[in-house]
Amino acid sequence: MINEYEKLLAGLDEVDWAGLSHAYRSAHDVPGHIRTLCGSDDEAREQAFISLFSSIFHQGSRYSASPVAVPFLARIAIAGPAAAREDTMWLLTRLAVDWHDEYDVTTGINVIGWRAAAAEWGPEELLPWCEEQLAVETDPEKRAKLQETRDWVAAGNSFDSRWWALQAYDAVLAELPGLIVLLDDDDARLRTRIAYLLAWFPEVSATSLPRLLALAAHDKDLVTAATALLAAGLVGPPSTVEDITPYLDAADPLMRWAAATALVRLAGLDEAPVGPDLLGRAVTELTAAAHSTFDHVTDYFEGDLHGHIERTLHALPTTSGPAAAREALDACLPRIARDRSGSRTRKAIEQLFPAPQPDPAPRYADLTVAQQQLLDNLANHQHAWVIRSSADRLRQLGLPCSQEALQSFVGVHRTA
Repeated sequence: MINEYEKLLAGLDEVDWAGLSHAYRSAHDVPGHIRTLCGSDDEAREQAFISLFSSIFHQGSRYSASPVAVPFLARIAIAGPAAAREDTMWLLTRLAVDWHDEYDVTTGINVIGWRAAAAEWGPEELLPWCEEQLAVETDPEKRAKLQETRDWVAAGNSFDSRWWALQAYDAVLAELPGLIVLLDDDDARLRTRIAYLLAWFPEVSATSLPRLLALAAHDKDLVTAATALLAAGLVGPPSTVEDITPYLDAADPLMRWAAATALVRLAGLDEAPVGPDLLGRAVTELTAAAHSTFDHVTDYFEGDLHGHIERTLHALPTTSGPAAAREALDACLPRIARDRSGSRTRKAIEQLFPAPQPDPAPRYADLTVAQQQLLDNLANHQHAWVIRSSADRLRQLGLPCSQEALQSFVGVHRTA
């Protein structure tokens, strides 16, 4: 351990980690992984992150050890080794909001609704149920299991994943007064990470909103500025429209996209000053973005900017819904290279290739522009498993059915 970081881990060994759980039961190994984050061995640090992501945050699930780890991770994000800070911030973000930041990407997170749903399965609600079951159970073996369950619930545990996720969210919420200092960090990646995290904490918007708007206005890093601008639009009240609207005329298209996206969200709020003309400008900008290829994207919707545009357009008020944005939706359809879930990819394949190709197959140049774009995106898809999962359907359609074959097909015909 490097001594200068020892103070960040004060209290780490005082936690009863063995009494906490993660995806692989006992969390006794968590303090060792956290300590490794502050070490000088890069390879060991990388492995520690992998272990933490797969244990206290396993495929989106959180456990009793998850919120307890948060204060130590927050200290590392603020003042830990440079090599550890960004990944630590990403782990904190995933612990707090995964996957709310994907599902609620166009509206902002509904913490009130989340709290209400989680409370139904919190320990206070579960404990009476456990005791009722114990009161009527006569089988000794079943009673022993029920007693164990009752004691576990009485210790502050729940069976519901939403409840555990909320505990991690609240643990990060408690650390935000310290983490917000990262908005002034010299590292643009850390400024971007905290701006993105703040997008999902409307509870602190009174403090975060002016800071986010200032970051959007003055930060020299484009991705940081765009991230902050959309974050402001996700946590801000209706009056934020006045702050966001000027960015529809920004020089960079990513800033215009962020402004248009934010305005669609704000238009859905009661008494928001977003009339038909302003909403029309936002849709026009999203349509332009849908036709474009971006060199830089934000973390919203896993970086799938075109998927984000599609979600945003479907969230339009009824009078300006998807029918009015058909051109933009059509332009987004084949842009699936960043599609993480595979749903957009499958939809695009079915809609753009509704029937098998004739034999012999048409030349690349004879395909429609949208079909060409889809094959280009398939060839350069960032999630290879999505192509593998679609291989059978591609084969049935008479299309190249592996990423290598797609790259060859697209490459050959591009130069033909």
